[in-house]
Amino acid sequence: MHDIAHFEVALRNAYDAAISAVWPHQNHWLLHPESPAVMPIWRTRNVKGIKRGSDVNFVTRKNVDDAIKRCGYGRASPGKVIAEFSFGFWRQLTTKAMEKSIWVPYLHNAYPQGTSRSIVDAQIKTVNDLRNRIAHHEPLFTSTLDPTRAHEGLTHCLLLLSPEVHNYVSNTSTVAQVLASKP
Repeated sequence: MHDIAHFEVALRNAYDAAISAVWPHQNHWLLHPESPAVMPIWRTRNVKGIKRGSDVNFVTRKNVDDAIKRCGYGRASPGKVIAEFSFGFWRQLTTKAMEKSIWVPYLHNAYPQGTSRSIVDAQIKTVNDLRNRIAHHEPLFTSTLDPTRAHEGLTHCLLLLSPEVHNYVSNTSTVAQVLASKP
């Protein structure tokens, strides 16, 4: 959890900085009504022969609204709102559903040129899955989750997002020793 906590903070700070750097409005991107985090993103799919639309941004929008509410609505500062979000909120921003609205215009800037959204998304998803299993005291070694692979993804993403945090985590992590001891 030590490494994951540092990863989560580095991720949210890098994402906020990447979006803020090119955000065209004076209000912070999370507090603006045209924020990509609160605008509906409609996708149409075929359900048993009938086309149906759904807003794939519904959960993200609800998370933003709930965070702003917990921070006192008009008194909500960007920093307090950002701190209210779970790791899952930040993980959601790299999904395919968010590619055109968040990755292409904003988040790709948090990574070196040519970074694959789908690879980063898969790595962040694996870290989020591991984090949730740890937090809920569930088995970590399963047929669908490999803690070693998750940690490798974490360190890879950290290297891309924040080499300083990557170096810190690499120098203070005990994950390799714990995994080697096969507890």
